[in-house]
Amino acid sequence: MVLAVTALAPPASAADGDVTFQNGGVTLHGTVVAPPGGTKLPGLVMVHGSGAHSREDYRDQAEAFARQGIATLIYDKRTEGYSQFERSYATLADDALAAVEALRKRPEVDPARVGVWGLSEGGWVAPLAASKSSDVAFVVTLGANGVQPAQQQAWAIENQLRRLDMDGSLVRMASSTMIRQLVGGGVFPEAHYDPVPVLKSLRQPVLGLWGAKDVLTPPGEAVRIFQDSVAHHTLRVFPDAQHQLRRTTDGFDKLPGYAPGYLELVGTWVHDVPATSSADQPPAQDRQSVEVTPLHWSESTWLQLAVLVFLLLAFGWGLVRGGARPARWLAATGLLAVLGFLVVDVLIQTTMGKGLGPVILGRPLPWLALQLLSLGAVAATIGTAAAWWRARTLRLGVLLAGGVAFVPWAIYWGLLTP
Repeated sequence: MVLAVTALAPPASAADGDVTFQNGGVTLHGTVVAPPGGTKLPGLVMVHGSGAHSREDYRDQAEAFARQGIATLIYDKRTEGYSQFERSYATLADDALAAVEALRKRPEVDPARVGVWGLSEGGWVAPLAASKSSDVAFVVTLGANGVQPAQQQAWAIENQLRRLDMDGSLVRMASSTMIRQLVGGGVFPEAHYDPVPVLKSLRQPVLGLWGAKDVLTPPGEAVRIFQDSVAHHTLRVFPDAQHQLRRTTDGFDKLPGYAPGYLELVGTWVHDVPATSSADQPPAQDRQSVEVTPLHWSESTWLQLAVLVFLLLAFGWGLVRGGARPARWLAATGLLAVLGFLVVDVLIQTTMGKGLGPVILGRPLPWLALQLLSLGAVAATIGTAAAWWRARTLRLGVLLAGGVAFVPWAIYWGLLTP
């Protein structure tokens, strides 16, 4: 891929200079933050974490690095080809390489000492960029993962739900079944990206930094994987820091300021990269992350959608047509359970469980209500089977089929498990 670069000259009396650069037909805009009057400065390109980001999200750190004599390029993250359902780490890595090329062309920068800095998702992207070009002199990562994105996301979701005192089937559903379905349905881009081969291929020195209280990235696993995979590494763990190396009490809150020593460590390391590798002790984790396995054919997304549509039609038709009491009960409880599950599933994905209300016995009230409705539907299925055996009508047969299909569906999604 050809990376075209156009760099605008910095204002004569300012420490900041605007730059534009291109990758794949997309023009990206950034700012170089550097100490005024500097020459032969090391350079650092800051690569974004996941989601939408502008250069301003990293300006405070860029200014701190500039005060230590580092020319730092921050840029607005691409929006074209990047969303919740579409992204390519290879494209993001090429964006970072275009930024590296732009920074290397700056008159105040030493082109032989320009590296990349990556936070979170950038911890996958920055090493990938370095693996593709010897123009990258070094790599700095914050909260980087040694595991695949789907595995990391499953671990993070379980942390969020357990923080709300949730346990049992809801947690298993959200952190395993739901993630596997999203991956199987193709709506989780780069879910199985494996960072280890890239880390093993790096010839540049790597400074890897983690907060010991990170609840989004499994930090203990990451430190061990980086230590085993990266040939030339300096790995440091900050005890009272969260994912972004902000100060924290529990990993979830974000106190003012960064972990003491973080900004200074980056500055000293970039100016004088150690000749030998060293690593802090990996921080303890309450539990290990678990690989997200592919769906079995019986779990396929299309089959799940087909069963869902059938349940809605069967229970909806049974509710409209009326009939014997067990049949009406099955139609009502089954339909409420299915529709309620869809609502809860959306709330988990959009609020990480915060919108589910009070928790009783490890279950938020809506989930507890869904489990009770599901038990009622099972009991009503038995009653409907007896009614169908006596009457043998089509309406009862369709409704009974819905009740029978509901049982394995509800077990799969955790509605009939503890």
